[in-house]
Amino acid sequence: MSILTTKPLAPLLDRLFEEAKAASPADSPALADLSSEERSRLMRSKTDYIDLYGRLKDLPLPISRETGALLYMLARGCGARTIVEFGTSFGISTLHLAAALRDNGGGVLITSEFEPSKVARARDNLTAGGLIDLVEIRVGDALQTLSIDLPDTIDLVLLDGAKALYSDILNLVESRLKPGAFIVADNADYSPDYLARVRAPGNGYLSTPFGDDVELSMRIG
Repeated sequence: MSILTTKPLAPLLDRLFEEAKAASPADSPALADLSSEERSRLMRSKTDYIDLYGRLKDLPLPISRETGALLYMLARGCGARTIVEFGTSFGISTLHLAAALRDNGGGVLITSEFEPSKVARARDNLTAGGLIDLVEIRVGDALQTLSIDLPDTIDLVLLDGAKALYSDILNLVESRLKPGAFIVADNADYSPDYLARVRAPGNGYLSTPFGDDVELSMRIG
């Protein structure tokens, strides 16, 4: 039995996914004055992304249900006990990962989120799901919050914050990735330097696109 499919977590996730569906960023007034080209530029920028995510601070920006299931299965399958997440948002991905830790017998999930209001929402959701005891939420710029006090070895990493920073975040955790560790990068097409890095032979990864918007990589070196 998985806690992912039982109360209180299953109905909580159903509600959160429905709320996220009703609050699509594409329909947000906060983006009404931005062209699609400007949105894409902000997504790829290493500096101006702060403007974009500031506009979206009240929106959940969740993973898909399919990606949530993938995260849970990867974490369960590798017996993960230590997980790092870049980009908490309202905690939908965090719930899937923490559920895997619970079903694995325990562990720690360190997650980082720039927006304090989102941290409060995520904390409420993790409490409602009965998983808050497994999660350490770090508030602020992940380039600082994930640069210190990480586990000696990391089993799984989720990259789902500012896309332009994916390679920078990988720099922070790479030396701690154990052989066989997974890295899941959501919307990785917006981070071409990251994709080039994990796909290049000799860089220590096996990597492949998964679905429409996820890059799944495994540390082999």
